[in-house]
Amino acid sequence: MEQGKSPGSGTPKKSALTGSARKVKDNAADWHNLMLKWESCNDAAFSAASKIVNLRISALSYEKLSVDNALPGNENADKDKAELERVCSELQGLLEQMKQIQVKMERLTSTFKGVCDLEAFQCSGKDSRPVLFHTWPTALFYETSVKMSDMYKREVSLKSVIVGEMAHTSDQDLLMVYLSCWLYQPYIDNGIKVLLESMLLETGHRPL
Repeated sequence: MEQGKSPGSGTPKKSALTGSARKVKDNAADWHNLMLKWESCNDAAFSAASKIVNLRISALSYEKLSVDNALPGNENADKDKAELERVCSELQGLLEQMKQIQVKMERLTSTFKGVCDLEAFQCSGKDSRPVLFHTWPTALFYETSVKMSDMYKREVSLKSVIVGEMAHTSDQDLLMVYLSCWLYQPYIDNGIKVLLESMLLETGHRPL
């Protein structure tokens, strides 16, 4: 049976989407893809960060033993240093990828704002504005994108600090704190998954 064609009764078929609706739906899909890419980079970066912490703790432990027991120098010191530099470079590269992902998230947010601004111009003086999909006003897509983008922006700043400090700190406890922060991403709230899924449901990427 053919669905009713009244506004908001159902998400338009992909072929029927044009203009603002098409842009909003594409943005929602892009958000989903960028978050998957972020998680993939974060997992790889955590593995690299773990190697750095292990190398640093091993070096610090040997240094302490050498001082306490007058042991000879570490024969593997040069090899370990080279490996540390390699893994630090790897982590820096992954951080740069995550920064690029976060910049793309900000661009999506700017696109949502552009759709909102266009709608405000087109509907100037009108009592109501169109609902592009089910229930969300266009402004809610922008507000949701701002919330999610801000989380990643703060997380990138934290990770930048961690990368700058991890290979140089001599405090083992602090090294473990850095590693834990990288894994648990304190600035990315668990509620972000609900925000994304709500956006995907609203735009028809997820079945209601």
